[in-house]
Amino acid sequence: MSVSGVRAGTMDTRSDLGHRLSALARIVELGPGRVDPALIAEAGQLLLRAGDRLKLSGDHTVVALAGGTGSGKSSLFNRISGLELSPTGVRRPTTARTHACVWGLDGAGPLLDWLQIQWRHRFARASALDRGESQLHGLILLDLPDHDSIRAITDHEADRLIQVVDLIVWVLDPQKYADAATHSKYVAELAGHEAITVFALNQADRLAPEELAECVVDLSDLLKREGVQHPRIVPTSATTGRGVNSLKSVLAESVSNRRAAVQRLEADLDRIMGKLTKVMPAPESMAVQPTVDLARQEGLTDSLCDAVGVPAVGEAMENVYGVRSIDWVGWPYARWASRLRPDPMNSLRLGNIRDEVKAVTAASVSAQPAEVENAVQALADGLSSGMPEAWRNGVRDAARSQLNRVPQVLSGELTEIAPRLDRVPGWWWLLKIWQYFLVVLFAAGVGWAGAILLYGVFKVGREPTGLMGDVSALPWLGLMMVSVLGLGLLSAIASRNFVVLGAGQERDHLEREMRRRISAVSKDMVIKPVEQELRRYNDFFAALTAGRR
Repeated sequence: MSVSGVRAGTMDTRSDLGHRLSALARIVELGPGRVDPALIAEAGQLLLRAGDRLKLSGDHTVVALAGGTGSGKSSLFNRISGLELSPTGVRRPTTARTHACVWGLDGAGPLLDWLQIQWRHRFARASALDRGESQLHGLILLDLPDHDSIRAITDHEADRLIQVVDLIVWVLDPQKYADAATHSKYVAELAGHEAITVFALNQADRLAPEELAECVVDLSDLLKREGVQHPRIVPTSATTGRGVNSLKSVLAESVSNRRAAVQRLEADLDRIMGKLTKVMPAPESMAVQPTVDLARQEGLTDSLCDAVGVPAVGEAMENVYGVRSIDWVGWPYARWASRLRPDPMNSLRLGNIRDEVKAVTAASVSAQPAEVENAVQALADGLSSGMPEAWRNGVRDAARSQLNRVPQVLSGELTEIAPRLDRVPGWWWLLKIWQYFLVVLFAAGVGWAGAILLYGVFKVGREPTGLMGDVSALPWLGLMMVSVLGLGLLSAIASRNFVVLGAGQERDHLEREMRRRISAVSKDMVIKPVEQELRRYNDFFAALTAGRR
C-alpha cells in the first residue's frame, strides 16, 4: 500500500532522517556539560522544528521568496501566482507581513498555522488545474518581508521563516546581488543547503544579454567562494515574465518530488553535525572501554589500602595478638619469674609496649584524604588519556563525585573490623586451664616432697599417712615433678609457635577483610560513577557517528 503523494524513496529518506534525528536527540541528552551550551541549544531547537515539520503535511512544499528592498520579490510572487496578491513598491518596502499563496488547500491549514501566516494574508488558487498549473499542486509560496527592512518586526519575521521553510528562493537584483547584508548574514550561513536553495537574478530585462551572462557568472563565482558549490541561478523578469516559467519548473520539480522538507532538515542536520564534529577528535581515537579493567581496579584498591594503612593495622593486630597471648598461653612460672627481674628498657622511658599497642587498637582506623585524592586522580587520568578535554574533565569529576565521603566511609567500614581486645581464641582458654593444672600438679608435688622430707627424713612429728613419709617415693615424685615442668615448658613453647601461626593467620584474615571492604567502597563510590561516564562518552560517540551521513 502506498501513501498518496509520497514516493517510496521519500519514505526511506524519512526513515533515515528519523534515525539521524534520534541520534541527535541522544547527543542533546548526553552533551550538556561536555559540549558548548549554545550548540546543544541549537541542536534542541532543530529537533523541535523537525518534529513539528514532520508531523505536518508532507504533500505540501513551503517555498519562500526572500530578498532585500527593491529586488522585485513581491512582483515575482504575483507573477508566479498569476494574481495581484502582494503589494509592490519602488522606493520603500511594502511587504510588512508574509503573504502565502497555496496550490491545494487540503491539509495546508495546520502547516500555515505553524508558519504563523495570518488568515487575511492566505490565498489559494481555485483549482489545482487552474491555468494548467497542476504541476504546482502542493506548493505553498511565501512572499517574505524584506530582510533589510527598517521595520524590526518584519526583519524578525523574515529571519524566522528563512529558518523553517522547505525551499528558499533568493530574489536578487543586478545592482545589489553582491549585497553583504544578504551574503554574510544568510547565504554564507546556509552553505550546504544547495538542494533547497535557488537564486533568482531578477530584473533581467534591464540588462543586455552579454551583461546578464556576465552577472550570472560573477554571481556564481561569488556563491562558490561562500561555500555554495553548485548554485542554481535562474535569471527572471517579473515585468516581462522572462524566466518565470523556468523558475516555476524548478518549483514544480521540488513539489513533485515531495522531498524539500526532508532535504531542508537533512541540510540543517548536516550543519549541526559538522559543528559537533569539530569539537570531537578523529573517530578512531574516541572509543574507550566502557568498564574499568581489573588491573586498574586492583591498583586503586592498593593505593586506598596504603592510604588507610592496612599493613600497619595488620601489624598492630599481630602485635596485639602476641602481647595478649603472654597472659594466656605463657608458662606461668616463667612469667612470674620475669616479673621479678628488672626491665632495662624502663630506664629509657620508652613506655609500656602493651599500653602502646592497646592505644593503637583502641583508636578508629582513618584514611588519609590527600592520599585518597591522589589515588582517585591517578585512576581518572589513566582512563581519560586521549579524550577531549571536556570529557577528561567529566571522567575526573565522576571519579571525584563522592571524594569528600570516601575517607569517612572507609574509616567507618574498617573501624567495624578493627582488632578488639576483648576477643580471646577458645584454645587459649583450654591451654590456660591445662597450664594451671600443671602448675597445681607441680605445686602438689613440691608439697608432697616437702612432707616426705619432714616426716620421712627429718622425722619431724608424726606423719599423717604412710605416703607422706615414704622416702622411696621421692625419686618417682622427683621424676614426676621434672616431667610436669618439662611438659609445661614444652606446652609453653608449642603454644608460642601456635600463637605466632595464629597471629599471622589473624593478620592475613584482617588484611583480606579490610581489602575486601576497601575494594567494595572503591567500586561503589569511584569505579561505578567513572564507568557511567565512560558509557556516556561511548554513547555520545555512537550517536555522533549515527548522526553523520
